[in-house]
Amino acid sequence: MPKFADGVITFQKDVFPEMRDFFETLAKGQSPEVLFITCSDSRVEPKLLTQSEPGDLFVLRNAGNIVPPHTGDTGGMTATIEYGMSVLNIPHIVVCGHTDCGAMKGALMPDSTESLPHVRRWLGYADAAREVVKEIGEDLPKTEKENLLIERNVVLQLNHLRTHPSVLRRLATKSLTLHGWVYDIKDGRVRAYSDASDTFEPVEDFYADVAKSVIGDTTC
Repeated sequence: MPKFADGVITFQKDVFPEMRDFFETLAKGQSPEVLFITCSDSRVEPKLLTQSEPGDLFVLRNAGNIVPPHTGDTGGMTATIEYGMSVLNIPHIVVCGHTDCGAMKGALMPDSTESLPHVRRWLGYADAAREVVKEIGEDLPKTEKENLLIERNVVLQLNHLRTHPSVLRRLATKSLTLHGWVYDIKDGRVRAYSDASDTFEPVEDFYADVAKSVIGDTTC
């Protein structure tokens, strides 16, 4: 803990004074552009990955970047999604999975979570993705099978989002866009889900217009 306490002191002493006006603006309210749903894995840092500032992302994290289908029961995921959609009117939702995901490894091997009843039940929300992997990737090597599950789980959770009334309402008015991403921890690459092709494409290709504005159009 000492390094974290030291970090807080450094923030208060050196960082905050330089950004005082910015934080005073943030203190008046928030208007995030993205509801970012990702895994609790400590190696995944949304702010670093997206190079965003405080106030840009409304972040939801859990094991496996899972979105339970909507029911009448209240849970933290459901309540936060509803607030983000109906109060903050966030225009984008990103579901971001990642490589080497322990939750997906557990989902692929249910017996490994036998002594973790709550984890086992939670990962049940990825069962449909696991069934897809069994159907189309049963003969794949272990790592490739895990990576396929990571992708199909992102697609499944996007479908689960569509069962939430607050999300469905915003989709109906075309005031919300859903995005599926997979982040590769080892090489830093991000791939985005294309509904048209049912594949994941490099983010710089999927958002080509955005990439051009950032790096410049190098075509002659």
